[in-house]
Formats: sequence, C-alpha cells, structure tokens
Amino acid sequence: MLRPAHPTWTLRAALAIVLVVVLFGEIAFASGGTPAKKSFRAGACALDITPTKLPVLVNGGMLEGKADKVTDPLYVRCLVLDDGSTQIALAVVDSCVVPRPLIDEAKARAEKATGIPAGHMLVSATHCHSAPSVFGALGTGVDEEYARFLPGKIADGIALAWKNLAPARIGWAVGKDPKNVFCRRFLMKPGTAATNPFGGSKNDQAQMNPGYQNPNAVRRTGPVDDDVSVISVQTPEGRPVAVLGNYSTHYAGAPPLSADYFGVFCRRIGERIGAGPGFVGIMSNGTSGDANCCDFVNPPRKFDRFTVGEDVAQAAFAAYKTIEYHDWVPLVVEEKSLVLGVRMPTAEEVAAARAHLAGLKEGILRSVADVYARETVLLSELPSTRDVKLQAIRIGSLGIAAIPNEVFGSTGLAIKAKSPLKPTINIELANGYYGYLPPPDQFPLGGYTTWRARSSCLEVEAEPKIVEALLELLNNVAKRRKDADRGDPR
Repeated sequence: MLRPAHPTWTLRAALAIVLVVVLFGEIAFASGGTPAKKSFRAGACALDITPTKLPVLVNGGMLEGKADKVTDPLYVRCLVLDDGSTQIALAVVDSCVVPRPLIDEAKARAEKATGIPAGHMLVSATHCHSAPSVFGALGTGVDEEYARFLPGKIADGIALAWKNLAPARIGWAVGKDPKNVFCRRFLMKPGTAATNPFGGSKNDQAQMNPGYQNPNAVRRTGPVDDDVSVISVQTPEGRPVAVLGNYSTHYAGAPPLSADYFGVFCRRIGERIGAGPGFVGIMSNGTSGDANCCDFVNPPRKFDRFTVGEDVAQAAFAAYKTIEYHDWVPLVVEEKSLVLGVRMPTAEEVAAARAHLAGLKEGILRSVADVYARETVLLSELPSTRDVKLQAIRIGSLGIAAIPNEVFGSTGLAIKAKSPLKPTINIELANGYYGYLPPPDQFPLGGYTTWRARSSCLEVEAEPKIVEALLELLNNVAKRRKDADRGDPR
C-alpha cells in the first residue's frame, strides 16, 4: 500500500517547479526571446456595394443630383488585423460621407458576426462625390433605400475579412505626391469674396475655388499634407494580401456612380506590386477639408480620376519598395467621446430663412441662398450639441488618428508633428460625420467651409478641442504595453 506524500515533500516539490518555470522565463527574456511564439494574422475583403436599384440620389453637390447608371462599381474595402490578443477592423466605404448612426449599426452587426468589439472598428468614407447619398446635406437628401442597404454590406465586408484571417506580416512607409494636392481656399481682395446671406458670416474675406489665376486671389489660407502613407500586409512567404493607402486631397471628379480616383488607386497599386487574385487595395482620405487637385495659382492643368489615381499609386509604390516587414506587432485601440457645441442660428436668422423659403417657386432650391436658407431652418430644429467619437489605433510604432470631419491640412500636419507614434496616419470622415473642422483663426475669414449648415456647424473652438483629445488618445495607445509588447521589434 502506497503512503500519502509527506506535506513537506509536496511543498518542496511545488516550489522547485515554480522556480524552474521562473528561471526558464528569465533566461528566455534575457536572451531576447519569448516563452511562446507570437502570432500575427490578417484578412482582407473587397465587397461590392453598388446599388441594385437605380436611380439613386448622389451627394456632394450644392443642389440635388441623381444617377441612373454605373460608371464603375463601388466597394467597401476591409482589413482585419489580429496580434493574438487584440483584433481590429479597418473599413473604407466608397461614399461621400457616412453618418454615425449608420456606421454604429454596421459595427453592431459586424461585432455580432465576428466578436470584434465595435470600439475596435474604424469605418470611414472616401469622400467621392459620385456615390449614393446616405446623409442629407446642402441640397441633397438621403437615398433611404440605399441607406437601409449599406449597413449590412459594411458588416458583411468586415465579417468576410475576418473569415480570411491567416498568418501574415505587416509593414508601412510614407511617400510623397505634391502633384495633386493644393489648398483650394484663398484670401481675397476686400469685397471680392463670394457671400452668402444665410451662412452666418459677414464680410467674407476667403473663398473656395476662386478660379485659375484670379487677380483678386491674394494667397492660399493654409498648407497641405502631400504624404502618401502605405500599410502593407503580406503572407509570411511574401505574397501581397492588402495595401491600405492614405492621401489628403478631395475627389478628382467622376461621372456617377463611381469610386473616383480612390477606386483607380485600389486597382493600380495591386497591378504595380504584382499582386495576384484575392489582393485588396484600399484608399482612405487624409485631411483634405481645404485641399483639392486644382492649382489655382497657375494655369489649368489636365487631370482626372485616372491620372490622380495613377500618380498616387506610383508614389505609394515607391514607398512600398522601402517597407521593412514585421512578423508581429502589438495592436492597441482607444476611443473617446467629446460633446461639442453647435453654432445655432438666431431666431431672427431662422425667421428670415423661413421667409426666403416661402417665396421659392414650387419650393425648389435653385441657388446657394436657397440651400443655406433651408439649412438654417433644418439646423435650428436639431440639437445644440454633437457627441463626437474620436479614435486612435496603434499598429506597432505606427499611429492612426480617426476623425469624423473634413479636416484642414494644417490640422493634419499638427497632429502628425505632435503624435508620439511615427509615422501617424490621419483618416478623416471616420466613424461618423460632423462637417468641416476649420481652425478658429479661419472663421473670421468666412468662406464656404465656415458657412453654417449641417455640413459645417461645430463650435468655433471644436478644432483645438478635437486635436487635444486625439493627441491624448495617441499618447495613451503609445504608452500602453502588453506583456508581449517586449517582443515588438520597433
């Protein structure tokens, strides 16, 4: 008959086992290794979101537009990353802007399908002006049927990318394309800037798109960001899985329905790197609120969505060739809500706007004054605050700032300069839409991007508050370390 082990022997044996485990861990760490191999996975998907019924309302113009044909298909392009303990999803939608309620619905569906927390998802719009309208702004309403169709497609795209998760490696680089991004907002000679009786500004001194070599245009009102940022994902053997690009110019122009230069880039970057079937090219919008492809200081040049897409793809490819890949990097995400005030119209302004609208023939909007009179009335019926969601993502030493606005170049450059993560990519029109975000010093100049409407309504101090909050988030995700982070090669 066996005797039970003596209590003292049992305790000694247990302590010995613990000591061996601790010593093994210390030896592994001291030698630069880790007790267990870290796993990094990625999956990508491009899902067609072209409307199945035409015509549809198209957003992006001053007056309402419709499209009854498809020039090229629209997509939601998705990338899911997994560092073994954290998963994130990045989705870019071929759309002018996508409101937060629609995105929140899409995220909730995707979370249910994948288990990825909604707070770990970034969904942004490309800002093409040739896609169905899912947000009412200026002269265009919402295409309700398409707005019901889109959330499920975004969720399906994220879910398919998640199902495609497989071992991967990741890297990033930054190139330049100064050929297609110029500040479109100009300080004008006194009395020459366009005016708007219902925009909430007086004595406008700034004008957007003043025309080429306009003698009344004094100077541009700000800088631009000409970075072409690239995140590349490959299989461990080096087969391209996805490339996410980022550039800070407005749309180039395309007949609807079209993904504009964003779609051209997604196709051309795959061709340039020699990607095979299943590769997903993605193009996100940087900080282009006061920038477009037009160099108004000089004579007109020829460009279109094909030339812009090709130029940006070429710059991305040059950067791509310099990328150093990592078999594993940590993923960290943090969000913050910021309640901001709205520049609400006065009772007198609302009364004047109602009187103007009452005089319209058949109630049809035909001019800028008509559009902004209606915007004044609509804004007066909405809440006086907005709950703005901000987000920062860390991928190794790279940072992503997600901003739900059309952001000026000066703001984007300031975030990049002050961010502790290098490089940092700004993705605008992300996780919702709250209109233009002019810096405070731009409001006294007036001009389109400051004119009060649903597309530009946040308080004058919104920009510095958002920048401060984003830098706080970027610092937080930069400082957060998981135990496995000690193996981060960067």
